[in-house]
Amino acid sequence: MKQKNFMARYLQEITPVSFELETTEEFQIIGNGPAQFRVKLRREIPRRELLQSTSLALGEAYARGDLEVDGDLYQVLDLFLGSMERFRTSRWALAGLLHTSLNEKKQKEQVASHYDLGNDFYHLWLDETMSYSCGYFQKEDTSLFEAQVGKVDHILKKLQLKTGMTLLDIGCGWGFLMKRAVVHYGVKAVGITLSQEQFEQVSREIEENHLQDRMTVKLMDYRELKDSGMMFDRAVSVGMLEHVGRGHYGLFLEAVQQVLKPGGLFLLHYISAQREHPGDPWIRRYIFPGGVIPSLREIVNLLPEQNFYLLDGESLRRHYTKTLLCWRENFLKHREELEKERGQEFVRMWELYLASCAAAFHNGIVDLHQLLLSKGVNNELPMIRTV
Repeated sequence: MKQKNFMARYLQEITPVSFELETTEEFQIIGNGPAQFRVKLRREIPRRELLQSTSLALGEAYARGDLEVDGDLYQVLDLFLGSMERFRTSRWALAGLLHTSLNEKKQKEQVASHYDLGNDFYHLWLDETMSYSCGYFQKEDTSLFEAQVGKVDHILKKLQLKTGMTLLDIGCGWGFLMKRAVVHYGVKAVGITLSQEQFEQVSREIEENHLQDRMTVKLMDYRELKDSGMMFDRAVSVGMLEHVGRGHYGLFLEAVQQVLKPGGLFLLHYISAQREHPGDPWIRRYIFPGGVIPSLREIVNLLPEQNFYLLDGESLRRHYTKTLLCWRENFLKHREELEKERGQEFVRMWELYLASCAAAFHNGIVDLHQLLLSKGVNNELPMIRTV
């Protein structure tokens, strides 16, 4: 079979709609009905790469500029990412990539490879709160900034905070949630992170705002919590569980349990999945090394082991689609600047990451859940949902 015919049939297998395929040798319409978009191949993609991983082969070709899409990238991806079960992934050939190291040093390196790209980089396309997680859009015209503030308030209200309480933020990012909890709810907060860049910025802002007696940030792994001697009334973790790795979710929950007071509340906000999966090969190689998305059921299944009671569960999946599209819009406003600084391939790779993740959430391939947990029985909380 000729490569060009193989490529046409390969793409037809994974694409549920008709499209135009243009190569250096020919032009053809794949599928039946009006074409929804056009794919241009400037250079052949080796068959071996396509058979090993659809995601890696097409993602790398797009980043290099060998594959172009004539049309809005998100809209095109949204048309066929709902058929990801048709993607090829050779777990044998990609065993090294799909294996997640649970080594503490290795995991710190993996986290740093993403979050330490530079605070200036993230400042370009995140909102003023520097929140790198799903926003909460209460109205159609809610801005990204309003959505991120709304998300934090949504979480803090669920935690039923009271003046004088202590709060632990596991994977505190650039510290906005902690700061808002301290300033608006009168709590004392401790945040932990593995990112040197985040640690340094939060430390500076604590000093600049004279919050040293009410807010602390530590460069710490969650596994160090059990021997820290700290105890908290409340705990929160936003977008960090995805870096823990399958096999260590129980260890993570145990670490939280050991620093939470009896009756204390824990809000776990994380990207989830319907089923257990090793992760997307392209995302794991280029965006989140070692990242794994837990399924909802595997986390819920572990809760009784740590005496956690599930009080509330909420999906914010569609909010994450909108968040990612806002980030992509901001990112593309700085395209020329970023290409000069980091190169065209980096920019194409990151646009693909943001657009593909937006499409993945829109198609339900991944979800976003907030789980409100109580350490043991808590009869002091309101009997009705307050947010």
